[in-house]
Amino acid sequence: MFPEAVARYHELLANHDLAENSRATLDDGLEHAKLIFGGRRLSPYLRPHFVTETDFARITQICETVWSAIQKVKDAAVADETIVADLGLTEIERELVAIDPGYQAVSPTARLDSFLTAKRYSFVELNGESPAGIAYADAAYDIFSSLPVMKEFAKHYNVRPLYGRHFMLEVLLRSYEEFLGHEPQQRPRIAIVDLPGVPTVSEFELFRDYFESNGYPSVICTPQELEFRNNRLSVHGLEIDIVYKRLLVNEYLPVMQDYPALLNAYRARAICMVNSFRSKLIHKKALFAVLTNQRHASLFSQTELEAIRAHVPWTRTVRDERSDYNSEQIDLLDFVRRNSERLVLKPNDDYGGHGITIGWNVDHAGWDAAIEQALANGDYLVQERVPTARETFPALTDDGRVEFAEQLVDLDPLLFNGKVESAFTRLSYTELANVSSGGGMVPTYIVSQK
Repeated sequence: MFPEAVARYHELLANHDLAENSRATLDDGLEHAKLIFGGRRLSPYLRPHFVTETDFARITQICETVWSAIQKVKDAAVADETIVADLGLTEIERELVAIDPGYQAVSPTARLDSFLTAKRYSFVELNGESPAGIAYADAAYDIFSSLPVMKEFAKHYNVRPLYGRHFMLEVLLRSYEEFLGHEPQQRPRIAIVDLPGVPTVSEFELFRDYFESNGYPSVICTPQELEFRNNRLSVHGLEIDIVYKRLLVNEYLPVMQDYPALLNAYRARAICMVNSFRSKLIHKKALFAVLTNQRHASLFSQTELEAIRAHVPWTRTVRDERSDYNSEQIDLLDFVRRNSERLVLKPNDDYGGHGITIGWNVDHAGWDAAIEQALANGDYLVQERVPTARETFPALTDDGRVEFAEQLVDLDPLLFNGKVESAFTRLSYTELANVSSGGGMVPTYIVSQK
């Protein structure tokens, strides 16, 4: 935490001309870089998020320790059907994760969503299947670093951006080399694959332009455009070597039977796909239930267990059963019903804040109804509340004014082959920090005294 740096930045914004020039630069930059999500600014704030070098070093160590435990869950799940069941995979998902992707990493690229407070650092979710925001964050670094107020601020503090696109490209190339078992003889061709009409297409364009600027032919396409013939996957005549899969499994399943080229090429080992279908194992939110359940403690080292206990919230699948909480045996449903003020109910496999019930925001009747819905659904989790981070940010209003407002601050470290190399921050007026439900994102700068 760096309140002195924040205070200095806000003092600079008290200069009307500096603030107005910065606002105009931000608006122009967002429009030019296509950082628009659902018709609105992706970064409607005049300040980035600041994290100290000391805090980020600690965050990096914690994330990488927990990630080593997550990789062990994947390894165990490949060999143990009971862990697959605990994660809540469906039958078709089990078939997909059983296919060997040709490389060891469960999720070469991943994002851990977290809260950093003065006293605690806590995870809330992991996006291990298709984390968005890497290229958006890079474009945001370019824009925010050009703001007049940021240039003035940099005279007083060292500011270090965390660009991530080159790590994403490196992950694709390393995964492909491991997949081949040798260095490729020619530059691989990359397809960025997702459904048509998704709001993140502007990020795909940023990635495509970056890949091509580094000499790697790239195309953005949908599963509907792919063809698989003679053991080669192609799109409009361009043969593909690497699929950068932005398509979620849940979104592919409804069209998979009609458009099976991606699956057929993957199953035939004709392409290297990153992230693979196997990443579904850890993308399930029930991963945290496996990590925090005493039954699985033997999977992890003592260092990993200590990191899990300190930073991963207690999580369980909602069932009528006995379980454990702080080493004590409990009746799970009775515990959930009596402790709404510190629990959240969430679906095991959804995003954008869908289906979440925050216990301390509903009355007893609403909480009981949410529990019954969770039981009827059969694939819901209960998770313990963690301390959330809040800071005041200069937010841009629809009419172009700057309004200082308290925001929920969700810090999202990005891991590439298990190493934290980048990060960005999501902000929200509400208790759910996600861009698709109305929040915004800002780049995360590492800050130190000059």
